[in-house]
Amino acid sequence: MKALFFNEFGSSDVLEYGELPDPIICENELLVEMNYIGLNYADIYRRKGTYHIEERTPYINGYEGVGTVVGLGCSVSNYKLGDKVLFVDVPFSNANLVAVPEENAIRVPDDINTKLVASIGLQGLTADFLAHDLGDGQQNSNVFVHGISGGIGQILSQMLTADGLNVYGITSSQEKQRLALNQGAKKVFLRNSNWEEEYVSFFDTVYDGVGITLLDSINLLKNKGKVVFFGMAGGNPPSIDFVKLLSQSKSIVTGDLWDYLTSSQERINRSNRLFEYFREGEIHISEPTIFPLSRGKEAHKFLESGKSVGKILLQP
Repeated sequence: MKALFFNEFGSSDVLEYGELPDPIICENELLVEMNYIGLNYADIYRRKGTYHIEERTPYINGYEGVGTVVGLGCSVSNYKLGDKVLFVDVPFSNANLVAVPEENAIRVPDDINTKLVASIGLQGLTADFLAHDLGDGQQNSNVFVHGISGGIGQILSQMLTADGLNVYGITSSQEKQRLALNQGAKKVFLRNSNWEEEYVSFFDTVYDGVGITLLDSINLLKNKGKVVFFGMAGGNPPSIDFVKLLSQSKSIVTGDLWDYLTSSQERINRSNRLFEYFREGEIHISEPTIFPLSRGKEAHKFLESGKSVGKILLQP
């Protein structure tokens, strides 16, 4: 098989593309020929050695993608050759062939475009659990989304709007600002524009996947409000004065998607709910940026540049 791999941790320069042995599937696994592979910030951290990556020589990054079933283990019962499947938590996906446990596979609906499914898989399921498990979801409440025009931000903000909440956010350029406003946000602020003073103690919920902005997020909360903290794309969060939080009845909630995708049925239920937003036309996303898998080094550099809007996909 062809794969994007590396032998040591470091910058994108450690990445190589070439031929490696095909995966050997177990009795409960599908052999999937990849159509699209998702690239995420976690892959950057894994490449640098600062985030868990499955042991392998050489290392193969990636945990997410969409492909076609081309092989079946002897105990697989719910899939057949030719089925399209999505997965968001299977290692070694930066290759044209991936061994996928049957329980981790999510069937791709016939009425939703394969490229769209690849663009919304991990970010969409993350947005779903942030909105419906960690967020309060009360209609007409005011919520704020950091990175509103990013992969998760685009889906999360529209999901919250469809659920009847008033969505505000922040982004880095006028182009991204217009995108978020066109997707239904009530107001979108530009970074470094001194907008915060008017919105101190204003929001019921703040969604923060940036990390270093955690103190700002707390300041934006009303008393009894909560920060939904779900990532550190901008760096590690600062120290928090929990006594001050206590005195204002503010809270920080956090969670990991993998503690919610605990079974095949959970994956089916959550993906069906996600897909329904798109069927109903309640969520639209920008076109993904697609790189050939052979140019994975360029894709990593582009993601790290901060210039990307929406999802980056790799295509074998």
